[in-house]
Amino acid sequence: MTEGDRHEASTRSFLACAAEVARLLDLEAAADMPEDRRARHLAGAARRSLLECATLPEEFFHPLMAAAVYDPDPSFCRWFVEPALYAFGRRRVMTALLGCLRTGTTAEQAGARRAWYCAHLPLRADRSPAYAPSGSREPALDEVDDVVDQWRQSSSTQQRDHSASESHRGPRQAFS
Repeated sequence: MTEGDRHEASTRSFLACAAEVARLLDLEAAADMPEDRRARHLAGAARRSLLECATLPEEFFHPLMAAAVYDPDPSFCRWFVEPALYAFGRRRVMTALLGCLRTGTTAEQAGARRAWYCAHLPLRADRSPAYAPSGSREPALDEVDDVVDQWRQSSSTQQRDHSASESHRGPRQAFS
């Protein structure tokens, strides 16, 4: 598969994920939008709606996480991670990303790494109605020390495995 084919497949996957989130929110399908911009348009429309929700039904969790992982732009995967953090808690989001890091394809692992960065966003009561009127929320939703430790362990194991496989191939020529 060429780089162009991989990019096209990635773009289609992200569009499917963004469209599923938009469908769950009953947003317009953006049919009049050019295909190369449709996913980003849907993501932007979904983000506004998602951040206004105090709660989200369970059926949103997996589509949000898939959209975050398949979003090819590390600046924008936040649009799916942030509402998931508020609605489902940092622990659940990070645990899902850890699972993707451990068992996903190479592209999914890269997406999980991009989304992991966004999963550390500070949560603020003034940013989301997901907080109680007192400005509080259940602390267990955001307790992640053990998940962070598991992420580090899995990341370092993957890095060692990758380095070992590279050393078995021999030196690469920089300019072939």
